[in-house]
Amino acid sequence: MTSPFLPVSRKEAQQSGIEKFDVILISGDAYVDHPSFGAAVIGRVLQDAGYSVGIIPQPDWRKDDDFRRLGEPRLFFGVTSGNVDSMVNSYTPNKKQRSSDVYSPGGSLKRPDRAAIVYTDKVHSLFPKTPLILGGIEASLRRFAHYDYWSDSVRQSILADAPADVIVFGMGEKALLQVADRLSKGEAIQDIDDVAGTVVKMAVKEWRNADKEGYVTIPSFGEVSKEKRKYAEAFRLHYQEQDPVHGLPVAQAHPKTVTIQNTPALPLSTNELDHVYELPYTRMSHPSYKERVPALEPVKFSITTHRGCFGSCAFCALTHHQGRILQSRSEESILREAEKLAKMPDFKGVIQDVGGPTANMYGMSCTLWKSKGACPDRFCSSECPTMKSDHRRQLELLRKLRAIPGIKRVFVASGIRHDLISEDAKSGSEYLADLCRYHVSGHLKIAPEHVSRRVTDLMHKPSCDVLEQFRSRFDSLSEKLGREQYLLPYFMSGHPGCTIEDMIELAEYIRDHALYTEQVQDFTPTPMTVSTCMYHTGLDPFTMEEVYVPKDREKRIQRAFLHYRNPRNWGLIREGLRTAGRKDLIGDSPKCLVPAAKKKSYGKKGPRRKI
Repeated sequence: MTSPFLPVSRKEAQQSGIEKFDVILISGDAYVDHPSFGAAVIGRVLQDAGYSVGIIPQPDWRKDDDFRRLGEPRLFFGVTSGNVDSMVNSYTPNKKQRSSDVYSPGGSLKRPDRAAIVYTDKVHSLFPKTPLILGGIEASLRRFAHYDYWSDSVRQSILADAPADVIVFGMGEKALLQVADRLSKGEAIQDIDDVAGTVVKMAVKEWRNADKEGYVTIPSFGEVSKEKRKYAEAFRLHYQEQDPVHGLPVAQAHPKTVTIQNTPALPLSTNELDHVYELPYTRMSHPSYKERVPALEPVKFSITTHRGCFGSCAFCALTHHQGRILQSRSEESILREAEKLAKMPDFKGVIQDVGGPTANMYGMSCTLWKSKGACPDRFCSSECPTMKSDHRRQLELLRKLRAIPGIKRVFVASGIRHDLISEDAKSGSEYLADLCRYHVSGHLKIAPEHVSRRVTDLMHKPSCDVLEQFRSRFDSLSEKLGREQYLLPYFMSGHPGCTIEDMIELAEYIRDHALYTEQVQDFTPTPMTVSTCMYHTGLDPFTMEEVYVPKDREKRIQRAFLHYRNPRNWGLIREGLRTAGRKDLIGDSPKCLVPAAKKKSYGKKGPRRKI
């Protein structure tokens, strides 16, 4: 009997009539056959194109057996650390190891640090002649020399560190299919060096003699690892080439190789995107697992409506991964997927999420994207005359989803841009009314991140004025609906440019508006974000102006202000308030953030002494 899953063992391969796989994928995640899991998507896309695909999920990197399990593929091994960078997945912002992994059965720890390099080293040692292709978020965002927060150092491109032949960056479907087709026709992997959406390497000597016209050459690893201004310059240069229409190839020299990023792959068309998400996913973890995979639970009955984000938040790497050009699925495809969900045996009537990187960008577009790409000299904005930022398409989509038999509730759990709603004069109010009435459960999640203008400017986020306008609109609407509903804002501490004074301003805002602050985070410098560049260099890479960077104990103090009501944070908050000259906020008055420290009482005998 043929399994509905991609094979993970020789037995399953035999049941599927496969003697030798064309492609074998190795992933740091458990095998979950769901369109929210990258390895499953790539596996299904390759299978749909006629290739036989096997998956080795979470192999034990300390032994050879798991890596030999499926044999040697005809075309290539594809390696990914999983849905999340392995270092982000394994460590907290304070660099403490996490106790569980939501992408593993039962939350067990099965993934090595720097998983993409570890897996690639092992595969290359066992199958040295087989092409090796890196993909996924970890490889994609480490394709240039980059600052690594966990080692507090600048590391080489992952292609210079790992014995791989190619990186497929971004979402990867188009690029990987092109590479697979060319390998299948007999081309050597070394000759496949011009596919959009890939990074390749060239010998240093060959690069010296190459015609460099048409390439953007950025400062070398040697330069960016020693000089912070060079690092900021290199970041700005490769950031400007992350557009599939006008971007140029980018080259960066390393001691033993030169890495070359080809232009990003063109976004999938609506028809192509529809096809990818309507492939026959089971939406289940592999039946060999005895324990559930926690990451599947909140997304099992979710629907992805689009890819890309034109928000360009400084702390987000989407610009370098999915890109600024939005790609939306058709309404018909999304409705077909919802109808299939409604017929699943364990479906309880609730679609957990309908969205994407930013839920309310579905259906939005710019008239220049197809012909000229995203503007290289400015960030996208709903105020731009070429940007169509009407919520009408999502509004109609949600209404049709609610009408499908068997569907009781449709939630929008992905983050929304509150500024887009405020700026949409045509449909914003109607969309917000439907959102509050049907698609949130008591709390509406938004992500203002901060209230200090200098911090939000560096984050590329809307100002507090926009938040206030939206909050007033939301409160008025909730009152009209007769519902007790609340905004649940995401706030961030420790971002470059943020001072203790800025965190005091944020804490006072939280106090004055009686906000609930469960959804907060301390800034973590992850590879290839603008904010990480600022954190490492102390410079804004676009203006080269100096930026204040909080570190070490000050980051802990800033983080404490987000939970100033927690007594365990009071010591740090008092320290921060004294440093900022704000002792007026220490005491018992309603405006105080923390009470004064109680003096220790030793009674008549005084303090005890150790003898």
